[in-house]
Amino acid sequence: MKSFKLYSLDVVDDVNSVEVPLVDGLILNKEDERSTWLLEAYTDLSLYDYFKKISEQNRDIIVEAVITKKENAPAYFQTKISSLLKFEKHISVLFEGHLRRNKSDYSELLLDSLMQKGLEGPELLKEFKEKMQSKPRIKVKP
Repeated sequence: MKSFKLYSLDVVDDVNSVEVPLVDGLILNKEDERSTWLLEAYTDLSLYDYFKKISEQNRDIIVEAVITKKENAPAYFQTKISSLLKFEKHISVLFEGHLRRNKSDYSELLLDSLMQKGLEGPELLKEFKEKMQSKPRIKVKP
């Protein structure tokens, strides 16, 4: 099992994404036969009802995680909420899921989004290089 610091976390929906403001976070690669990952977000109490609704629906959700430091490319996981704990001022949300390898290549997602905007040639290359440095969020279809 390997553990990493969870730097940032977003819940990705068709229409929008919800940024989860982390007080603290941890991500674990269980390295089991099913390639399972655990992501724990310790976040603001105001998100309790949002996550409770998702948990009660027992539905899959896509999360975008940046691991260890801001400069790292985001990874996408298909998850379910396996635990939701309420504390005095915060909540702990435990997600269990799998890495979405077909959606985890940030450079391909970025290039596709820039091409969708109609960029090409030198303009495309310039914008691509800039965005690879700044790593803006990219909306993905779950």
